[in-house]
Amino acid sequence: MKNNSKKHSKVLILGSGPAGLAAAQQLIRCGHLVTVFERDDYIGGLLRLGIPDFKLDKHIVQRRIDQMAAEGVVFKTGVNIGVNYSSKELLDEFDAVCLAGGCTTARDLPVPGRELEGVHFAMEYLTQQNKVIAGEKIDSAERILAEGKRVVILGGGDTGADCLGTAIRQGAEVVHQLELLSEPPEERPANNPWPQWPLVSRSSPAHEEGGIRDYSILTKSFSGTSGKLEKLHAVRVEWKPDESGRSSLEEIPGSEFEIETELTLLAMGFLHPEHEGILAQIGVDLDGRGNVALDSNRMSSVPGVFAAGDAARGQSRVVWAISEGRETARAMDLYLMGETALPHSLPEND
Repeated sequence: MKNNSKKHSKVLILGSGPAGLAAAQQLIRCGHLVTVFERDDYIGGLLRLGIPDFKLDKHIVQRRIDQMAAEGVVFKTGVNIGVNYSSKELLDEFDAVCLAGGCTTARDLPVPGRELEGVHFAMEYLTQQNKVIAGEKIDSAERILAEGKRVVILGGGDTGADCLGTAIRQGAEVVHQLELLSEPPEERPANNPWPQWPLVSRSSPAHEEGGIRDYSILTKSFSGTSGKLEKLHAVRVEWKPDESGRSSLEEIPGSEFEIETELTLLAMGFLHPEHEGILAQIGVDLDGRGNVALDSNRMSSVPGVFAAGDAARGQSRVVWAISEGRETARAMDLYLMGETALPHSLPEND
């Protein structure tokens, strides 16, 4: 990889989510030649395939993509580094690269019965539904559908709420959303002062549509017959603080229960970006959480290779991805112009 130290350098963005799009837009306006690679068949990443239409209408995403294409950004879909495009070609062809593939390794639930038909990652479910709404045909054998089913969602965050709203729209018989943590208070507690993130109860508009929310629930196993999910087995837990102020959970004796379910969605967050593939092939260093390690100029351990959004930050919010995409674009522009120093860096993840 070479450094031209001039405008019109060839820049590659790997990933077309909010971080990648923000970086691409800023770099094209700086005068660089920008190409965006996306391994899926849709541009937009999480904005396109992860967030339901009832929460983000896709014409808004497409409007921005069309604007960027008109400005000169080249979008290429179906490009999977290491499969149909080698990492060596990538480093030889472009003057700088931005890793913006997101944090896509989902947190799994290694309990008995996890392999049963009917237990799915939330993103499998949401992505498929967005593709169906976009007009794509999904084989009936592969279709994940909540219609007429008793649905359980494990995880009380935004992704879980998106699954809830989608299941209700698909005609689920009943939807339970279970959270391992205890129910947050309605008002900020005294030990959670500003400027800390407020640990208070939150609801999504999807929760106003229906569903049953429950807290302090630990899933112990799944069971079923003929390989198909029929029940979730759980126990209630209590969170108790230790001397250091940290809390640990204890199962409440005699609180075991089960829920009948034909569809259970795992919406328990994400661990880090996928290590196999591009990250391993390029050989970037990882931080203690498994994310791409960056220096103060947002560059990885490989010269000319930068990162933005969840790939370096870990699972976070769209606004952070956009902000970091723009910060990384600025760092890449300085690098390509022969400069490296940045006056400030972004704070740690919230």
